[in-house]
Amino acid sequence: MGKSLPIDRVSADDLMSMATERGTTPTQVGAVLFLDTGGRSRSATGLDAARVVEQLARRLPGVPRLRQRLVSLPVGCGRPIWVDDPGFDVSRHVRVVACPAPGGEQAVLALAAAMLVTPLPRSRALWAATLVTGVGEHQAALVIVFHHVLADGVAGLAVLAGLVDGARSGAGAPGAGGSGFPRPQASVRRLAVDAWARRLGSLRRMPALLHRLGDATVELRSVRWTRLRPTSLNAPTGPRRRFATVTVPLDGIRAAGRAQGATVNDVVLTAIGGALHRLLASRGEREDRFIISVPFSERAGVTAGELGNRSGVIPIRVPGAGDQARRLRFVAEGTRRAKRSSPGATTALLGPFFRVLARTGLFQWFVDRQRLIHTFVSNLRGPEQRLSIFGCPVSAIVPLSAATGNVTVSFAVLSYAGSLTITLIADPDACPDLEALRGLLAEELAALAA
Repeated sequence: MGKSLPIDRVSADDLMSMATERGTTPTQVGAVLFLDTGGRSRSATGLDAARVVEQLARRLPGVPRLRQRLVSLPVGCGRPIWVDDPGFDVSRHVRVVACPAPGGEQAVLALAAAMLVTPLPRSRALWAATLVTGVGEHQAALVIVFHHVLADGVAGLAVLAGLVDGARSGAGAPGAGGSGFPRPQASVRRLAVDAWARRLGSLRRMPALLHRLGDATVELRSVRWTRLRPTSLNAPTGPRRRFATVTVPLDGIRAAGRAQGATVNDVVLTAIGGALHRLLASRGEREDRFIISVPFSERAGVTAGELGNRSGVIPIRVPGAGDQARRLRFVAEGTRRAKRSSPGATTALLGPFFRVLARTGLFQWFVDRQRLIHTFVSNLRGPEQRLSIFGCPVSAIVPLSAATGNVTVSFAVLSYAGSLTITLIADPDACPDLEALRGLLAEELAALAA
């Protein structure tokens, strides 16, 4: 039985997310789902917590990775593999808490920030969820956090799709259902044979890899990637994080982009460039152009049985000063030029480079001092229709991430049911004026939409 099952190994991109986890901030991502509990009066909080945990447990087989742990292998057996955790217990991953005073969105985001920077135990499945009750009148929240090696942004949406109401139980992968759990781990001999077969297969892919390296060189040359001037956007960061959000109607942002031949992502990047320019000016600094690292997925969508990472980054030059329409056209042309090559091809160069730095103990030194990018902006197209979970409508979804190294503020963007939410993620000590930046970003978006 065990020999007929596929061996689920981490990818090269997964290895990058594992190798680059150094320092005080774990490489974890997640989301906050705000729930409308009106009419759910089974308990004083408006939501039956025990029933929530029970329903979540029943849906986990539909997302097999949520009941698996990552196992490192002996020398010669290849990359780490995902295996079913025979000791899996949902109660070790889910908890229920009352919303801290005074309640509301900011209290939930503070709790989510603490979860995001708390390392998940490597000895079990790499995720955690917290149901927050009493957020407001008829309002609760579900905070979900998982390690980046488990899923990138697109795969994270597949995890969400496997947990919401209407998800097909047991969908996603062979053996996902409860009857086949836990599946046996492959023998050491089979793992070694599989590892060497994959190495030989990689030799056949060498021409494609060399072509990708060429694309990466072109990509880096196109952005004129040089060492940046020092600014307060790149400074030592500590272990804490703070979130702030801006939510705007998606139609206005889409129309603003369409008028200039640009995408929603182009509009967001332009607004962020303007907001950062004005923030630095308020700090007595001047920077007119920014290099923003934009993650790019190599797949349009995945199922709950095809998680992990398959993405790269595109460095985009974004002007912060001058006429907004002209800046937007500049950004749109830059993103189109980057996509004409091989989007995210820089990972072919940066992935091995970062893994070497990690093995030699130099990665943390590098990211604490890098002056290649000012910030990160990830953008995901979320569900267009409103979701529900545990019988409660999901009124809003807030994306979460935690940048590492010397990037003091970064951005996570998600569209959902006609709205666009931008989460600002900052080290509160290195970026104490986060609320000011949130206001500036809201103004830039409003001006573009107008």
